[in-house]
Amino acid sequence: MSEAEPVPDAAPAVAGVAGLVLAAGGGVRFGGPKGLARDTAGEPWVVRAVDTLRAAGCAPVLVTVGASGEDVAALVPRSAVAVPVPDWETGLAASVRAGIHAASRTPAAALLIVPVDIPDLPVAAVRRILALADSAVLAQATYDGRPGHPVLLGRDRWAALADGLSGDRGAGPYLRAHGAERIECGDLWHGADVDTR
Repeated sequence: MSEAEPVPDAAPAVAGVAGLVLAAGGGVRFGGPKGLARDTAGEPWVVRAVDTLRAAGCAPVLVTVGASGEDVAALVPRSAVAVPVPDWETGLAASVRAGIHAASRTPAAALLIVPVDIPDLPVAAVRRILALADSAVLAQATYDGRPGHPVLLGRDRWAALADGLSGDRGAGPYLRAHGAERIECGDLWHGADVDTR
């Protein structure tokens, strides 16, 4: 999805898949919280991420907020739910844990995770990963063989992942250790996140 390409209207929700946008970090390398970042047209990355996940069929969509939490939460569209991460400074693990905890209060059978710093993620890549959704799934998008996002976790995986998280590491070690299915999406998009302004 380029900046000029509008996000399609939301598709019918994929049965039992919640979406999670990780937007709680302080963005040290970026120079500030990425949850406050905007594209060149002025649209917040948070809005782009929520719209993309909803268009692909995720419901509900959750957004973790931590650094500049009130300001980031104010950008979260009404179609999504802001999830506070009080211990966001301890690292990425806190954000993923908070998102899993929030998702566990929904009936979702799977959780699709993206960071906020991939504003050009196309709906097509999300839908390709969502096609695998079930309660036991463990899958990750790859781009020319490089692991990236989205990541899809069946509900049966949530507790073990959350228990093993620590510091500034997300789901990557768990995905590698448990043989996550790798889904090539390099034909749809480059897959790179944005680390500098």
